[in-house]
Amino acid sequence: MKGALVVTSISAPNEVLRSLAEGSGKNGIPFYVIGDTKSPPSFELEGCQYLSVDEQRELPYAYAALAPVKSYARKNIGYLIAMENGCDWICETDDDNFPRDGFWLPREREMKGKSVIGKGWVNVYSHFADRFIYPRGFPLECLASSVAGELHDEQPSGGIAPIQQGLADANPDVDAIYRLVHRLPLDFIEREPLFLDDGTWCPFNSQNTTFFREVFPLMYLPAHCSFRMTDIWRSFVAQRLLWTCGWRLVFHSSTVWQERNEHDLLKDFADEIPGYLNNARICRTLDELKLEHGQEHMLANLRKCYEALIGLGVVGAEELPLLDAWISDIQSLEGKKP
Repeated sequence: MKGALVVTSISAPNEVLRSLAEGSGKNGIPFYVIGDTKSPPSFELEGCQYLSVDEQRELPYAYAALAPVKSYARKNIGYLIAMENGCDWICETDDDNFPRDGFWLPREREMKGKSVIGKGWVNVYSHFADRFIYPRGFPLECLASSVAGELHDEQPSGGIAPIQQGLADANPDVDAIYRLVHRLPLDFIEREPLFLDDGTWCPFNSQNTTFFREVFPLMYLPAHCSFRMTDIWRSFVAQRLLWTCGWRLVFHSSTVWQERNEHDLLKDFADEIPGYLNNARICRTLDELKLEHGQEHMLANLRKCYEALIGLGVVGAEELPLLDAWISDIQSLEGKKP
């Protein structure tokens, strides 16, 4: 199957981007880097297609014309480019995640692994670690009562997993509170993939994540919310909509390791406060939504989910024109299929 790799970056070509470009070239995977206004004036890196803000605005996408600058959500433009070029899957990562050899293995939409027993919140990181750790976006009030990662079905499981979240070693994706009070680095344990069924929640991120064609619409990153929550709240919407199609989310062992870009942890903490206060509430609201079942309802359901987030006051009403442009672009690209 044909794939693509998408990153957004304001960095000049660094060691990670060079590594990603080299691996993409060797494996015949198109590599798109989406710039922003803080990006360097020139970007030369063999093995990738870099698009400046001006080049993005020239694209024939309704979303590109409206996308705000200085926003991680500009990554959506890279997804649209990959979709238009006929990809069967899109993998995304960040400019501080070094790929391991396993990152370049062929991706399959069907996997085998274990399934979590029970409903509610599951701390998937505990399945892959031998010490306390939890993913960014996990509701703090649910940690003590969450389904433990080791409580899984011992019988082999499997099936279609159109969203596949890979972990990141060394500097895993955890919240500012964890970073302030716990020590890192940490490497995860190599274990079987873990499937999450309907009614089982765990946040996933945008650091090492693969989406297959049937769920491309669910890649949408909201712009009018906290930067530290955009991929987390996307993940909640995506999980809810997977259930309407009979599909499952899967987490698998690390295929990247992170050498984290410089961060101000107290600023990260401030940016994560909307999540600390609302993550569980968001998922309760999404769980209660009356949604139509079937892939043909995905775009309508996507809009209903974001209308609900706007109603909660966690996403700005300015999001709807962007989402409608995204939906229009998706429909247009679907219409171009042979």
